[in-house]
Amino acid sequence: MSETPPLALRFALWAQRQAYVVPAPLRRLGGRTLRRFAHPGEQTSRPGEDWSVPLVSGRGAGDLEALRPMAAEPRPSVPPRPVEVTAFRRVRCAIATGVLDVGGAEEVAAFLARRLPAHTVDTAVIYSGTRLPGQDGVGGRLARALADEGVATHLVTPDDAADWMRSWRPDVISGHNADDWLLDVATEVGVPWVETLHDMHRFYHPDSWVPEGRRAQRIAAQVAVSDLVRQQYLVRNPGYPEDRLITVPNGVDAARVRRVDRARARAALGLTDEFLFVSLARYCLQKNTFGLVTAFADVAAEHPDAHLLVAGRANDDLLYYEQTRQAASSVPSADRIHLRGHCANPLALLAAADAFVLDSFFEGWSLASMEALAAGVPVVLTDVGGAREQLANGRRGHLVANPAGNAELVDWQVINDLRYRPQGNRADLVAAMVSMIRERATWATDRERLREEAIGLFSPDESLAGHARVLRAVALGERLPTQGWRADDA
Repeated sequence: MSETPPLALRFALWAQRQAYVVPAPLRRLGGRTLRRFAHPGEQTSRPGEDWSVPLVSGRGAGDLEALRPMAAEPRPSVPPRPVEVTAFRRVRCAIATGVLDVGGAEEVAAFLARRLPAHTVDTAVIYSGTRLPGQDGVGGRLARALADEGVATHLVTPDDAADWMRSWRPDVISGHNADDWLLDVATEVGVPWVETLHDMHRFYHPDSWVPEGRRAQRIAAQVAVSDLVRQQYLVRNPGYPEDRLITVPNGVDAARVRRVDRARARAALGLTDEFLFVSLARYCLQKNTFGLVTAFADVAAEHPDAHLLVAGRANDDLLYYEQTRQAASSVPSADRIHLRGHCANPLALLAAADAFVLDSFFEGWSLASMEALAAGVPVVLTDVGGAREQLANGRRGHLVANPAGNAELVDWQVINDLRYRPQGNRADLVAAMVSMIRERATWATDRERLREEAIGLFSPDESLAGHARVLRAVALGERLPTQGWRADDA
Protein backbone atom coordinates (compact mmCIF):
# COMPACT_ATOMS: atom_id res chain seq x y z
CA MET A 1 0.00 0.00 0.00
CA SER A 2 1.28 3.52 -0.78
CA GLU A 3 2.23 5.91 2.00
CA THR A 4 -0.69 8.17 1.03
CA PRO A 5 -3.95 6.19 1.26
CA PRO A 6 -6.80 6.89 -1.17
CA LEU A 7 -8.98 9.88 -0.34
CA ALA A 8 -11.96 7.76 0.73
CA LEU A 9 -9.84 5.79 3.18
CA ARG A 10 -8.17 8.92 4.55
CA PHE A 11 -11.61 10.38 5.21
CA ALA A 12 -12.77 7.19 6.90
CA LEU A 13 -9.73 7.11 9.17
CA TRP A 14 -10.14 10.78 10.09
CA ALA A 15 -13.85 10.27 10.81
CA GLN A 16 -13.05 7.32 13.09
CA ARG A 17 -10.66 9.45 15.14
CA GLN A 18 -13.33 12.12 15.60
CA ALA A 19 -16.21 9.72 16.29
CA TYR A 20 -16.13 10.12 20.08
CA VAL A 21 -17.93 13.49 19.78
CA VAL A 22 -20.89 11.91 17.92
CA PRO A 23 -23.87 10.39 19.80
CA ALA A 24 -23.67 6.60 20.02
CA PRO A 25 -26.59 5.76 17.61
CA LEU A 26 -25.15 8.00 14.91
CA ARG A 27 -21.67 6.65 15.61
CA ARG A 28 -22.81 3.07 14.99
CA LEU A 29 -24.65 4.02 11.81
CA GLY A 30 -21.71 6.09 10.60
CA GLY A 31 -19.29 3.25 11.29
CA ARG A 32 -21.23 0.85 9.08
CA THR A 33 -21.48 3.48 6.33
CA LEU A 34 -17.78 4.30 6.45
CA ARG A 35 -16.80 0.65 6.15
CA ARG A 36 -18.88 0.25 3.00
CA PHE A 37 -17.66 3.57 1.61
CA ALA A 38 -13.96 3.00 2.27
CA HIS A 39 -13.75 -0.67 1.18
CA PRO A 40 -11.03 -1.39 3.74
CA GLY A 41 -10.46 -4.88 2.41
CA GLU A 42 -9.19 -3.41 -0.86
CA GLN A 43 -7.41 -0.28 0.31
CA THR A 44 -5.72 -1.16 3.60
CA SER A 45 -2.48 -3.01 4.09
CA ARG A 46 -2.00 -6.14 6.17
CA PRO A 47 0.76 -6.90 8.65
CA GLY A 48 3.62 -8.88 7.15
CA GLU A 49 3.88 -12.59 7.89
CA ASP A 50 7.39 -13.16 6.53
CA TRP A 51 9.25 -14.14 9.69
CA SER A 52 12.60 -14.32 7.88
CA VAL A 53 12.73 -10.50 7.78
CA PRO A 54 14.91 -9.14 10.63
CA LEU A 55 13.56 -6.58 13.07
CA VAL A 56 16.74 -4.51 12.79
CA SER A 57 17.46 -3.40 9.24
CA GLY A 58 20.69 -4.72 7.79
CA ARG A 59 21.05 -7.56 10.28
CA GLY A 60 21.13 -11.21 9.39
CA ALA A 61 18.07 -13.27 10.25
CA GLY A 62 16.67 -16.77 10.02
CA ASP A 63 13.37 -18.58 9.68
CA LEU A 64 11.84 -18.01 13.12
CA GLU A 65 8.84 -20.24 12.40
CA ALA A 66 11.15 -23.16 11.63
CA LEU A 67 12.79 -23.17 15.08
CA ARG A 68 11.82 -26.27 17.02
CA PRO A 69 11.69 -26.71 20.81
CA MET A 70 14.75 -28.14 22.51
CA ALA A 71 14.68 -31.86 23.18
CA ALA A 72 15.62 -31.83 26.87
CA GLU A 73 12.82 -30.56 29.09
CA PRO A 74 13.75 -30.25 32.79
CA ARG A 75 10.82 -30.89 35.09
CA PRO A 76 9.66 -27.92 37.16
CA SER A 77 10.61 -28.02 40.81
CA VAL A 78 7.19 -26.69 41.85
CA PRO A 79 4.82 -29.69 41.81
CA PRO A 80 1.29 -29.23 40.50
CA ARG A 81 -1.55 -29.34 43.00
CA PRO A 82 -3.15 -32.76 43.43
CA VAL A 83 -6.25 -33.26 41.30
CA GLU A 84 -8.96 -35.84 41.85
CA VAL A 85 -11.65 -36.74 39.34
CA THR A 86 -14.52 -38.96 40.40
CA ALA A 87 -15.77 -40.99 37.44
CA PHE A 88 -18.70 -43.40 37.38
CA ARG A 89 -19.10 -43.60 33.63
CA ARG A 90 -17.87 -41.74 30.58
CA VAL A 91 -19.97 -38.92 29.16
CA ARG A 92 -20.06 -37.39 25.69
CA CYS A 93 -19.46 -33.66 25.29
CA ALA A 94 -19.75 -31.57 22.13
CA ILE A 95 -17.35 -28.60 22.22
CA ALA A 96 -19.23 -25.83 20.39
CA THR A 97 -17.58 -22.72 18.99
CA GLY A 98 -18.02 -20.22 16.19
CA VAL A 99 -15.13 -19.47 13.83
CA LEU A 100 -12.50 -22.16 14.47
CA ASP A 101 -9.38 -20.43 13.19
CA VAL A 102 -7.08 -18.84 15.81
CA GLY A 103 -7.82 -17.02 19.04
CA GLY A 104 -7.77 -17.47 22.81
CA ALA A 105 -11.28 -18.88 23.25
CA GLU A 106 -10.78 -21.22 20.31
CA GLU A 107 -7.47 -22.42 21.77
CA VAL A 108 -9.24 -23.27 25.04
CA ALA A 109 -11.94 -25.14 23.14
CA ALA A 110 -9.29 -27.10 21.24
CA PHE A 111 -7.38 -27.80 24.47
CA LEU A 112 -10.50 -29.24 26.08
CA ALA A 113 -11.29 -31.29 23.00
CA ARG A 114 -7.83 -32.83 23.04
CA ARG A 115 -7.52 -33.45 26.76
CA LEU A 116 -10.96 -34.00 28.30
CA PRO A 117 -11.05 -37.66 27.18
CA ALA A 118 -8.36 -38.33 29.81
CA HIS A 119 -10.89 -37.04 32.37
CA THR A 120 -13.65 -39.45 31.30
CA VAL A 121 -15.30 -36.94 28.94
CA ASP A 122 -15.32 -37.97 25.27
CA THR A 123 -15.36 -35.03 22.89
CA ALA A 124 -16.23 -33.84 19.40
CA VAL A 125 -15.91 -30.28 18.14
CA ILE A 126 -18.72 -28.53 16.28
CA TYR A 127 -18.16 -25.11 14.73
CA SER A 128 -20.03 -22.79 12.40
CA GLY A 129 -17.25 -21.22 10.33
CA THR A 130 -13.57 -21.04 9.48
CA ARG A 131 -13.25 -17.38 8.52
CA LEU A 132 -14.36 -14.06 9.92
CA PRO A 133 -16.29 -11.75 7.55
CA GLY A 134 -13.79 -10.23 5.13
CA GLN A 135 -10.95 -12.53 6.21
CA ASP A 136 -8.58 -13.58 3.44
CA GLY A 137 -7.37 -17.12 2.90
CA VAL A 138 -9.01 -20.38 3.80
CA GLY A 139 -8.91 -19.85 7.58
CA GLY A 140 -9.75 -22.75 9.82
CA ARG A 141 -6.22 -23.33 11.09
CA LEU A 142 -7.36 -24.89 14.36
CA ALA A 143 -10.05 -26.90 12.62
CA ARG A 144 -7.44 -28.47 10.35
CA ALA A 145 -5.00 -29.05 13.21
CA LEU A 146 -7.62 -30.87 15.28
CA ALA A 147 -8.73 -32.99 12.35
CA ASP A 148 -5.10 -33.91 11.59
CA GLU A 149 -4.70 -35.01 15.23
CA GLY A 150 -7.70 -37.29 14.98
CA VAL A 151 -10.08 -35.13 17.03
CA ALA A 152 -13.64 -35.47 15.72
CA THR A 153 -14.75 -32.17 14.16
CA HIS A 154 -17.86 -31.15 12.26
CA LEU A 155 -18.81 -27.91 10.49
CA VAL A 156 -22.50 -27.42 11.29
CA THR A 157 -25.20 -25.18 9.87
CA PRO A 158 -28.66 -24.24 11.19
CA ASP A 159 -30.05 -26.85 8.80
CA ASP A 160 -28.02 -29.87 9.91
CA ALA A 161 -26.93 -29.16 13.51
CA ALA A 162 -29.97 -30.87 15.05
CA ASP A 163 -29.44 -33.98 12.93
CA TRP A 164 -25.79 -34.11 14.01
CA MET A 165 -26.75 -33.83 17.70
CA ARG A 166 -29.35 -36.56 17.40
CA SER A 167 -26.82 -38.76 15.62
CA TRP A 168 -23.80 -38.20 17.90
CA ARG A 169 -26.00 -37.91 21.02
CA PRO A 170 -23.91 -35.69 23.32
CA ASP A 171 -24.78 -35.73 27.02
CA VAL A 172 -23.75 -32.07 27.36
CA ILE A 173 -22.47 -29.19 25.24
CA SER A 174 -19.58 -26.96 26.24
CA GLY A 175 -20.07 -23.57 24.55
CA HIS A 176 -17.17 -21.24 23.66
CA ASN A 177 -18.41 -18.07 21.93
CA ALA A 178 -20.69 -20.20 19.77
CA ASP A 179 -23.48 -18.69 17.69
CA ASP A 180 -26.77 -18.29 19.56
CA TRP A 181 -28.59 -20.46 17.03
CA LEU A 182 -26.55 -23.42 18.25
CA LEU A 183 -27.97 -22.89 21.75
CA ASP A 184 -31.42 -22.77 20.15
CA VAL A 185 -30.78 -26.12 18.47
CA ALA A 186 -29.42 -27.68 21.67
CA THR A 187 -32.53 -26.52 23.54
CA GLU A 188 -34.75 -28.00 20.84
CA VAL A 189 -32.93 -31.35 20.92
CA GLY A 190 -32.80 -31.37 24.71
CA VAL A 191 -29.03 -31.32 25.28
CA PRO A 192 -27.96 -29.26 28.33
CA TRP A 193 -25.58 -26.40 27.66
CA VAL A 194 -22.60 -25.24 29.76
CA GLU A 195 -21.37 -21.79 28.72
CA THR A 196 -17.73 -20.80 29.17
CA LEU A 197 -17.37 -17.07 29.85
CA HIS A 198 -14.03 -16.26 28.28
CA ASP A 199 -14.66 -12.55 28.72
CA MET A 200 -17.56 -10.12 29.08
CA HIS A 201 -17.46 -8.32 25.73
CA ARG A 202 -21.02 -9.33 24.81
CA PHE A 203 -22.39 -7.72 27.96
CA TYR A 204 -20.65 -4.34 27.94
CA HIS A 205 -23.72 -2.56 26.55
CA PRO A 206 -26.87 -2.13 28.68
CA ASP A 207 -29.03 -3.29 25.76
CA SER A 208 -27.53 -6.77 26.13
CA TRP A 209 -28.43 -7.32 29.79
CA VAL A 210 -32.15 -8.11 29.45
CA PRO A 211 -31.67 -10.47 26.45
CA GLU A 212 -28.85 -12.23 28.30
CA GLY A 213 -31.10 -12.71 31.31
CA ARG A 214 -33.59 -14.53 29.07
CA ARG A 215 -30.87 -16.46 27.24
CA ALA A 216 -29.26 -17.60 30.49
CA GLN A 217 -32.48 -19.31 31.57
CA ARG A 218 -31.65 -22.01 29.01
CA ILE A 219 -28.07 -22.48 30.28
CA ALA A 220 -27.56 -25.26 32.81
CA ALA A 221 -24.30 -23.89 34.22
CA GLN A 222 -21.54 -21.45 33.37
CA VAL A 223 -17.78 -21.53 33.80
CA ALA A 224 -15.96 -18.20 34.29
CA VAL A 225 -12.27 -18.22 33.49
CA SER A 226 -11.45 -15.66 36.21
CA ASP A 227 -13.01 -14.22 39.33
CA LEU A 228 -13.26 -10.77 37.71
CA VAL A 229 -15.30 -12.19 34.83
CA ARG A 230 -17.54 -13.99 37.32
CA GLN A 231 -18.11 -10.79 39.30
CA GLN A 232 -18.76 -8.74 36.16
CA TYR A 233 -21.35 -11.24 34.93
CA LEU A 234 -23.25 -11.41 38.22
CA VAL A 235 -23.38 -7.60 38.38
CA ARG A 236 -24.94 -7.46 34.91
CA ASN A 237 -27.17 -10.53 35.30
CA PRO A 238 -28.02 -10.61 39.03
CA GLY A 239 -30.87 -13.05 38.46
CA TYR A 240 -28.50 -15.85 37.49
CA PRO A 241 -27.93 -18.28 40.41
CA GLU A 242 -24.46 -17.76 41.85
CA ASP A 243 -24.03 -21.46 42.57
CA ARG A 244 -24.36 -22.24 38.84
CA LEU A 245 -21.42 -19.98 37.90
CA ILE A 246 -18.10 -21.65 38.72
CA THR A 247 -14.63 -20.16 38.33
CA VAL A 248 -12.19 -22.46 36.52
CA PRO A 249 -8.99 -20.67 35.42
CA ASN A 250 -7.36 -21.65 32.17
CA GLY A 251 -4.36 -23.92 32.42
CA VAL A 252 -1.02 -24.00 30.64
CA ASP A 253 -0.92 -26.69 27.99
CA ALA A 254 2.52 -28.33 28.29
CA ALA A 255 2.70 -28.65 24.50
CA ARG A 256 2.56 -24.85 24.23
CA VAL A 257 5.32 -24.02 26.75
CA ARG A 258 8.22 -26.13 25.51
CA ARG A 259 11.54 -24.31 25.40
CA VAL A 260 13.04 -22.80 22.27
CA ASP A 261 16.71 -21.79 22.35
CA ARG A 262 16.72 -18.09 23.22
CA ALA A 263 19.96 -17.23 21.41
CA ARG A 264 18.76 -18.85 18.18
CA ALA A 265 15.34 -17.13 18.43
CA ARG A 266 16.91 -13.71 18.90
CA ALA A 267 19.35 -14.32 16.07
CA ALA A 268 16.44 -15.31 13.81
CA LEU A 269 14.90 -11.89 14.49
CA GLY A 270 18.20 -10.09 13.93
CA LEU A 271 18.56 -9.02 17.57
CA THR A 272 21.69 -8.61 19.66
CA ASP A 273 21.45 -6.49 22.84
CA GLU A 274 18.13 -4.76 22.08
CA PHE A 275 15.29 -4.98 24.63
CA LEU A 276 12.30 -6.66 23.03
CA PHE A 277 8.70 -6.28 24.17
CA VAL A 278 6.41 -8.86 22.56
CA SER A 279 2.63 -8.59 22.37
CA LEU A 280 0.71 -11.56 20.96
CA ALA A 281 -2.61 -9.92 20.19
CA ARG A 282 -5.10 -9.34 17.42
CA TYR A 283 -5.32 -5.83 16.00
CA CYS A 284 -8.66 -4.85 17.44
CA LEU A 285 -10.32 -2.55 19.94
CA GLN A 286 -10.39 -5.15 22.72
CA LYS A 287 -6.60 -5.56 22.67
CA ASN A 288 -6.11 -1.79 22.38
CA THR A 289 -3.14 -2.17 20.07
CA PHE A 290 -3.38 1.50 19.10
CA GLY A 291 -3.02 2.54 22.75
CA LEU A 292 -0.05 0.22 23.22
CA VAL A 293 1.77 1.54 20.15
CA THR A 294 1.29 5.19 21.10
CA ALA A 295 2.43 4.52 24.68
CA PHE A 296 5.48 2.62 23.48
CA ALA A 297 6.55 5.70 21.51
CA ASP A 298 7.17 7.39 24.88
CA VAL A 299 9.21 4.39 26.06
CA ALA A 300 11.25 4.33 22.86
CA ALA A 301 12.03 8.04 23.16
CA GLU A 302 13.73 7.38 26.50
CA HIS A 303 15.33 4.04 25.58
CA PRO A 304 16.78 3.89 22.05
CA ASP A 305 17.45 0.14 22.33
CA ALA A 306 13.80 -0.76 23.03
CA HIS A 307 11.72 -2.54 20.38
CA LEU A 308 8.02 -3.52 20.31
CA LEU A 309 6.87 -6.52 18.28
CA VAL A 310 3.12 -7.10 17.89
CA ALA A 311 2.03 -10.35 16.27
CA GLY A 312 -1.58 -11.21 15.49
CA ARG A 313 -4.29 -11.23 12.86
CA ALA A 314 -5.67 -7.96 11.53
CA ASN A 315 -8.78 -9.17 9.72
CA ASP A 316 -11.08 -8.54 12.68
CA ASP A 317 -10.93 -4.81 11.92
CA LEU A 318 -8.76 -3.70 9.00
CA LEU A 319 -9.50 -0.01 9.57
CA TYR A 320 -8.29 -0.39 13.16
CA TYR A 321 -5.09 -2.01 11.93
CA GLU A 322 -4.59 0.83 9.44
CA GLN A 323 -5.04 3.41 12.21
CA THR A 324 -2.46 1.53 14.29
CA ARG A 325 -0.05 1.25 11.37
CA GLN A 326 -0.26 4.95 10.62
CA ALA A 327 0.21 5.83 14.30
CA ALA A 328 3.30 3.62 14.42
CA SER A 329 4.76 5.07 11.23
CA SER A 330 4.27 8.67 12.41
CA VAL A 331 6.61 8.60 15.44
CA PRO A 332 10.42 8.97 15.50
CA SER A 333 10.77 5.37 16.74
CA ALA A 334 8.83 3.93 13.79
CA ASP A 335 11.71 1.62 12.88
CA ARG A 336 11.47 0.02 16.35
CA ILE A 337 7.72 -0.72 16.21
CA HIS A 338 7.12 -3.94 14.33
CA LEU A 339 3.57 -4.86 13.37
CA ARG A 340 3.48 -8.44 12.16
CA GLY A 341 0.76 -10.95 11.39
CA HIS A 342 0.08 -14.33 12.94
CA CYS A 343 3.17 -16.34 13.88
CA ALA A 344 2.90 -20.11 13.71
CA ASN A 345 5.70 -20.42 16.29
CA PRO A 346 4.81 -18.21 19.28
CA LEU A 347 7.20 -20.21 21.47
CA ALA A 348 10.11 -18.76 19.50
CA LEU A 349 8.78 -15.23 19.87
CA LEU A 350 8.47 -15.67 23.63
CA ALA A 351 11.97 -17.16 23.82
CA ALA A 352 13.33 -14.04 22.12
CA ALA A 353 11.33 -11.63 24.29
CA ASP A 354 12.63 -9.72 27.30
CA ALA A 355 9.10 -8.84 28.41
CA PHE A 356 5.50 -9.41 27.33
CA VAL A 357 2.90 -6.62 27.28
CA LEU A 358 -0.86 -6.27 26.78
CA ASP A 359 -2.78 -2.98 27.03
CA SER A 360 -6.22 -4.58 26.72
CA PHE A 361 -9.52 -3.00 27.69
CA PHE A 362 -10.78 -6.44 28.70
CA GLU A 363 -9.78 -10.09 28.83
CA GLY A 364 -11.27 -13.15 30.40
CA TRP A 365 -8.00 -14.86 31.18
CA SER A 366 -5.24 -14.12 28.71
CA LEU A 367 -3.67 -17.31 27.40
CA ALA A 368 -0.90 -15.34 25.72
CA SER A 369 0.31 -13.73 28.94
CA MET A 370 0.09 -17.01 30.83
CA GLU A 371 2.13 -18.74 28.15
CA ALA A 372 4.66 -15.91 28.37
CA LEU A 373 5.02 -16.54 32.12
CA ALA A 374 5.36 -20.27 31.46
CA ALA A 375 8.20 -19.39 29.07
CA GLY A 376 9.86 -17.41 31.88
CA VAL A 377 8.99 -13.99 30.44
CA PRO A 378 7.81 -11.25 32.85
CA VAL A 379 4.59 -9.50 31.83
CA VAL A 380 2.99 -6.07 31.88
CA LEU A 381 -0.81 -6.34 32.00
CA THR A 382 -3.66 -3.96 32.39
CA ASP A 383 -6.25 -4.70 35.07
CA VAL A 384 -8.38 -7.21 33.20
CA GLY A 385 -9.74 -10.67 33.95
CA GLY A 386 -6.98 -13.01 35.12
CA ALA A 387 -4.32 -10.30 35.44
CA ARG A 388 -4.43 -10.08 39.23
CA GLU A 389 -4.13 -13.85 39.56
CA GLN A 390 -1.33 -14.14 37.04
CA LEU A 391 0.78 -11.30 38.42
CA ALA A 392 0.42 -12.19 42.12
CA ASN A 393 1.06 -8.69 43.51
CA GLY A 394 4.06 -7.97 41.31
CA ARG A 395 5.91 -11.27 41.66
CA ARG A 396 5.63 -11.94 37.95
CA GLY A 397 5.46 -8.49 36.39
CA HIS A 398 3.56 -5.21 36.59
CA LEU A 399 -0.19 -4.60 36.83
CA VAL A 400 -1.27 -1.21 35.45
CA ALA A 401 -4.62 0.51 35.48
CA ASN A 402 -7.25 -0.44 32.93
CA PRO A 403 -7.19 2.07 30.04
CA ALA A 404 -10.94 2.62 30.56
CA GLY A 405 -10.68 3.21 34.33
CA ASN A 406 -12.47 0.88 36.74
CA ALA A 407 -12.11 -2.64 35.35
CA GLU A 408 -15.42 -3.78 36.86
CA LEU A 409 -17.34 -0.98 35.11
CA VAL A 410 -15.92 -1.25 31.60
CA ASP A 411 -18.53 -0.76 28.87
CA TRP A 412 -18.54 -0.33 25.12
CA GLN A 413 -19.39 3.37 25.17
CA VAL A 414 -16.33 4.20 27.27
CA ILE A 415 -14.12 1.92 25.20
CA ASN A 416 -15.33 3.36 21.90
CA ASP A 417 -14.79 6.91 23.08
CA LEU A 418 -11.21 6.08 24.10
CA ARG A 419 -10.36 4.15 20.94
CA TYR A 420 -8.00 6.76 19.43
CA ARG A 421 -7.79 9.25 22.30
CA PRO A 422 -5.21 9.69 25.08
CA GLN A 423 -5.96 7.07 27.73
CA GLY A 424 -5.75 7.46 31.48
CA ASN A 425 -3.32 4.57 32.01
CA ARG A 426 -0.71 5.75 29.52
CA ALA A 427 1.68 7.13 32.14
CA ASP A 428 1.35 3.96 34.26
CA LEU A 429 1.92 1.75 31.22
CA VAL A 430 4.99 3.70 30.14
CA ALA A 431 6.39 3.60 33.68
CA ALA A 432 5.88 -0.16 33.91
CA MET A 433 7.61 -0.78 30.57
CA VAL A 434 10.49 1.51 31.49
CA SER A 435 10.81 -0.34 34.80
CA MET A 436 11.08 -3.62 32.90
CA ILE A 437 13.98 -2.22 30.90
CA ARG A 438 15.77 -0.83 33.95
CA GLU A 439 15.30 -4.12 35.84
CA ARG A 440 16.33 -6.22 32.86
CA ALA A 441 19.11 -8.08 34.66
CA THR A 442 16.87 -9.02 37.60
CA TRP A 443 14.09 -10.35 35.40
CA ALA A 444 16.60 -12.23 33.26
CA THR A 445 17.82 -14.18 36.29
CA ASP A 446 14.20 -14.79 37.30
CA ARG A 447 13.14 -16.56 34.11
CA GLU A 448 13.39 -20.04 35.60
CA ARG A 449 11.42 -19.06 38.72
CA LEU A 450 8.68 -17.50 36.60
CA ARG A 451 8.48 -20.60 34.44
CA GLU A 452 8.28 -23.02 37.35
CA GLU A 453 5.67 -20.97 39.22
CA ALA A 454 3.44 -20.60 36.18
CA ILE A 455 3.58 -24.28 35.25
CA GLY A 456 3.05 -25.35 38.86
CA LEU A 457 0.23 -22.95 39.72
CA PHE A 458 -1.74 -23.05 36.47
CA SER A 459 -1.79 -26.79 35.97
CA PRO A 460 -3.58 -27.96 32.83
CA ASP A 461 -4.79 -31.04 34.69
CA GLU A 462 -6.42 -28.89 37.36
CA SER A 463 -8.14 -26.74 34.75
CA LEU A 464 -9.29 -29.81 32.84
CA ALA A 465 -10.55 -31.44 36.02
CA GLY A 466 -12.52 -28.30 36.87
CA HIS A 467 -14.24 -28.30 33.49
CA ALA A 468 -14.79 -32.06 33.69
CA ARG A 469 -16.49 -31.80 37.09
CA VAL A 470 -18.93 -29.18 35.83
CA LEU A 471 -19.64 -30.98 32.54
CA ARG A 472 -20.10 -34.37 34.21
CA ALA A 473 -22.40 -32.93 36.87
CA VAL A 474 -24.63 -31.32 34.24
CA ALA A 475 -24.55 -34.40 31.97
CA LEU A 476 -25.49 -36.76 34.82
CA GLY A 477 -27.94 -34.45 36.59
CA GLU A 478 -25.75 -34.26 39.70
CA ARG A 479 -25.00 -31.40 42.08
CA LEU A 480 -22.55 -28.85 40.69
CA PRO A 481 -19.17 -28.50 42.41
CA THR A 482 -18.92 -25.67 44.90
CA GLN A 483 -17.23 -22.42 44.01
CA GLY A 484 -13.80 -23.17 45.44
CA TRP A 485 -11.25 -21.21 43.42
CA ARG A 486 -10.38 -17.63 44.32
CA ALA A 487 -7.84 -15.14 43.02
CA ASP A 488 -5.75 -15.39 46.17
CA ASP A 489 -5.15 -19.09 45.40
CA ALA A 490 -2.48 -17.94 42.93
